[in-house]
Amino acid sequence: MGRASGLSGRRVVVVGAGIGGLTAAALLARRGYAVRVFDQALVAGGCASTFRRRGFTFDVGATQVAGLEPGGIHHQIFTELDLPLPKATPCDPACAVFLPGETEPIRVWRDPEAWRAERQRQFPGSEPFWQLMQRLFQPSWRFQARQPVLPPRSPWDLWQLVQALRPDTLVTVPYTFATVGQVLRQLGLGDDRRLKTFLDLQLKLYSQVSADETAVLYAATALSMSQAPQGLWHLHGSMQVLSDSLEKALVRDGGLLQLNHQVQQVQTDRGRVTGVRVADQKTGRTWVEPADHVVANVTVQNLVQLLGDCAPPRYRRRVESLPAGSGAFVLYLGVDDAAIPADCPPHLQFFYNYDGPIAENNTLFVSVSRPGDGRAPEGRATIVASSFTDVAAWWRSDYEAMKQAYTDGAIQRLSSYFDLRDDHIIHAEAATPRTFARFTARDQGTVGGLGMRVSTFGPFGFANRTPVDGLWLVGDCTHPGEGTAGVSYSAQTVVRQIEAL
Repeated sequence: MGRASGLSGRRVVVVGAGIGGLTAAALLARRGYAVRVFDQALVAGGCASTFRRRGFTFDVGATQVAGLEPGGIHHQIFTELDLPLPKATPCDPACAVFLPGETEPIRVWRDPEAWRAERQRQFPGSEPFWQLMQRLFQPSWRFQARQPVLPPRSPWDLWQLVQALRPDTLVTVPYTFATVGQVLRQLGLGDDRRLKTFLDLQLKLYSQVSADETAVLYAATALSMSQAPQGLWHLHGSMQVLSDSLEKALVRDGGLLQLNHQVQQVQTDRGRVTGVRVADQKTGRTWVEPADHVVANVTVQNLVQLLGDCAPPRYRRRVESLPAGSGAFVLYLGVDDAAIPADCPPHLQFFYNYDGPIAENNTLFVSVSRPGDGRAPEGRATIVASSFTDVAAWWRSDYEAMKQAYTDGAIQRLSSYFDLRDDHIIHAEAATPRTFARFTARDQGTVGGLGMRVSTFGPFGFANRTPVDGLWLVGDCTHPGEGTAGVSYSAQTVVRQIEAL
């Protein structure tokens, strides 16, 4: 089981080989823990994995990465693991957003001055809002860099939080309970439809909810991450290079990754983790794997299911009271280069009808491969287009017809920008919440974690330290939220908490 096998208190089981789970596993193995990772999928990476069809490589869900810049979370982790940073190019613009009836997009430039000029041209009179976002982002970013534990659930956690505080952190305190929508109204911008729609679209990608519901302290970071010296990055090869690198470090340092193995139950005794029950999905064999710590890279809903009757009642009630999570419909297209317009940005967002929802094919977030980035053969490209969708609707009996209707609708919508005539489409397939439930085992196939409402963000969110001793939660249901950077930070926090015991 690794070089630390048999050492008291150092046996760790990680449930789920998403980026959060693999990061925690690799960091713990590096520190000498005996680490074993189980995942029911055939490929590691979770929602940041890939699949191949007819020479094309498609990113399953996540298509861009934050935190590769010096000092960024991925830069920190790869340095600690003695791994080379994956090759990547900055996304500039980070996104091009098309509003209904408009042919000129809003370009979210990486250069701060270019972005300032763009937003002043696009949204006259909105600068007080953007300046407020910067005033909140800078102290929040410095605060986060000092590695606070949020929310704190032990004296050690609280001490880490206190040590991260500085006088400038007080600037953010008056906005602790505020939403973006409330701030817009306070600034007299609540009736600016274009601005509000743009914010709804961008925030839905990161917070899973609209501007009216998104905590403004979360939004300050989400809306500022695209600009230098931070930024979003397009990986060369595919998103799979992240999990491949982490897996390499894990194995090098004595850890073990077992795919096609399902953890059926987290076992406890008197409020303390004792191990997990595992099933080999190929042979059907089951056994109990003992553990001193279990790190769960799952949703909070999945965690309660894994605990079964041992789930603390108060914890279970809180999970059951959460609003329904987000689902995704994703269309994967392998196309001829002729389908891609000249100077096409790597990431685009389309909103087609002001009277419709920010979901269900009325909004599409699109990622397009770059020539030579390893996702398509020469002369071809990939297009990955996703829309938010109601999860419950996909479990009805007319599933196949609904899936086909969404596919046809998405292709029709995309054809207003891309040249998607039949002879340009080489491969097409779609994923739905049912697909994500099957391949990632996420409850109901939800994606993106919890909505970053005030009630679930930062000090009010779900802690990495669960009420069960020795059971830890990482991933997009914990602070600071979704995305590979967010889940990697949660993993780094858990490793520090375990090390401090």
